[in-house]
Amino acid sequence: MICIKNATIYTITNGIIENGDILIKDGKIAQIGKEIQAPLDSEIIDAKGKYVFPGFIDAHTHLGMWEDSMGYEGADGNEETDPITPHLRAIDAINPMDRNFKEALEGGITTVASGPGSANVIGGQFIAIKTYGDRIDDMIVKDPIGMKIAFGENPKSVYGKHDKSPQTRMATAALLRETLKEAQIYFEKLQLHEKDEENEKPDYNIKNEALIPVLKKEIPLKAHAHRADDIFTAIRIAKEFDLNLTLEHCTEGHLIVDHLVKEGYPAIVGPTLSDRSKIELKNLTFETPGILAKKGMTVCLMTDHPVIPVQYLPLCASLAVKGGMSVEDALKSITINPAKVLGIDDKVGSIEVGKDADIVIWDSFPLEIQSRVLYTIIDGNIVYKYE
Repeated sequence: MICIKNATIYTITNGIIENGDILIKDGKIAQIGKEIQAPLDSEIIDAKGKYVFPGFIDAHTHLGMWEDSMGYEGADGNEETDPITPHLRAIDAINPMDRNFKEALEGGITTVASGPGSANVIGGQFIAIKTYGDRIDDMIVKDPIGMKIAFGENPKSVYGKHDKSPQTRMATAALLRETLKEAQIYFEKLQLHEKDEENEKPDYNIKNEALIPVLKKEIPLKAHAHRADDIFTAIRIAKEFDLNLTLEHCTEGHLIVDHLVKEGYPAIVGPTLSDRSKIELKNLTFETPGILAKKGMTVCLMTDHPVIPVQYLPLCASLAVKGGMSVEDALKSITINPAKVLGIDDKVGSIEVGKDADIVIWDSFPLEIQSRVLYTIIDGNIVYKYE
């Protein structure tokens, strides 16, 4: 057991507790309050004058899929041989031995969504994982959490240069529709066979099988879309097939915010701490998350690691505040909002009794540039301590 004492505790969902205590038992948050009487065998951490937050969550990364300092050998995020690859699973590509996992712990990031890149129209399954461990199977929070799809420049640039489809935005949308319809027909045939075995069972198709959780609305389409027109295409197709959707990047979201508010899909914004490296990014600004949040949208921030190293997620939140986002919304965008959007808020995202003991102790307020992580705790274990 661990008992954190005398801290300023930001619960995120239930306010701020001054001079508060947290008791951790069996990997869970067992008690929150003041002057908690810790069992005699507890490890006591005196956090007087320190700030305690839930571990931060990055809602969109490629952590462990483009490994640090490795180049081609460590690049396992884009299968650029087929624009339709829903059957690819992030779990088969993530290397938890990558040094960036340690840097995530040093930055107070305890959970990330990681998955395929945006080369393909359908890239494969994203996964939510903790950032500590030596075997990916033991680090899973939820698998899968979304199906990556991509619009705009990336699929065009990958396949257009090889004289393959898609070369246009029309072809990207058409390929996605065609694949979803085929999966829909496949799923309907499976259901008919289950009701009555006299109905022919379709031959096994791994791509269609991978899309069944999408069709059942168990996981959303995780749609890479920077430009406003691409965002609208993603929404159009999701509505056509009655699917759940998250808007990834949403770079021009501030230009169409009133439309997005009406549609009601969450936005995972970023990576904004980067240059405008292509035409899709000409309207990139840290004002976007604040504009969306002020209109009532559910907003998460992302690093898109390794585009921005994952440990700089709090810095991105700080710069979003500088761009007009409220401090409260910025903190939610890297805690409870991504937890809800990823479907893991029963486990992480806030300091609440019964949730996983993923807790970070900071020497000062974490959105200040000079702040430092003193302790990172995941599942009740101290996995990083500043020396």
